[in-house]
Parts: sequence; structure tokens; C-alpha cells
Amino acid sequence: MDATTETMSVERTLSIDASPEAVWEFLVDPDKATRWMGQTCTFEAEPGGLYRCEVIPGHTARGEFVELDAPHRLVFTWGWENEERTPPGSSTVEIELARDGDGTSLHFVHTLSSVESAESHSHGWDHYLPRLEIAAAGGDPGEDPWVINPPSM
Repeated sequence: MDATTETMSVERTLSIDASPEAVWEFLVDPDKATRWMGQTCTFEAEPGGLYRCEVIPGHTARGEFVELDAPHRLVFTWGWENEERTPPGSSTVEIELARDGDGTSLHFVHTLSSVESAESHSHGWDHYLPRLEIAAAGGDPGEDPWVINPPSM
């Protein structure tokens, strides 16, 4: 992978104190997903199915599920409704889950078309992925402060 490609991806690895099966549900079940990210989500968790999540007021992510290999690998497209910089379906999120003792190692890669988009999304994922760690492990990440006071996008 060359340096240009690396700067256009957001990549994170998390250790979650829950089984891959439990973590998987927080990625594909809209009710569980909204515990860590989003106000409302609509998922049709099958290849070609809708991925839509109103993350914060006025900002709705939309794409489609590409690959689902439960509970190991999830791929979906991503973008923002009513936004030209990263329109719906213009980027790709890949999530790999692997058993790690009693827990799960989650490897996350969001590939975007520009450095600016990668920087913006990096900030967002650094806010939401720790909330996923808490929720999937059975904890309560609390109310999302960004719903009340959204960051500038």
C-alpha cells in the first residue's frame, strides 16, 4: 500500500470484551446499532440491502451492504445524504471480527476518496468506535453528546 492510499483510509483495531457473535449484532441490528451510533438506523442486512443511519441531526449516512460473512466480515458502502464531498455510496467500510480469547479483535478500515474526507471521518470514528466497544461489551455508553451538540462537519 503506498502512502497516498494510507492517507485516504481510516484504520483502527479494537479489543472488545464480547464474542464476535455479540459484536456482529451491534453492526447489523438497527436497534443495537443506535446504542452506540445514530439516532435512527434502517438496515437491510443482506448483499445489496440498504444501510441508512441518521447519525446526528441533519447528517444521515447512506450506502448498501456489500458483503456479510457473519460473524467474521462486514463490508458496506458509506456516504452522506445531501453532501457533495462524500455522497452516499462513495466510500467503503470494511470490518473484520476475530475471536481473541474470550473477546473479539475488531479491525476497521474506512476507505475514502480524499485526504480531507479521511481526516473528517477519522474524527467521527474516534468518537463512535469507543462507544461500540462499551455497548457491545454490555455497557452503556450513555447519550451521545454529539446529538445535542453536533460537531462542525
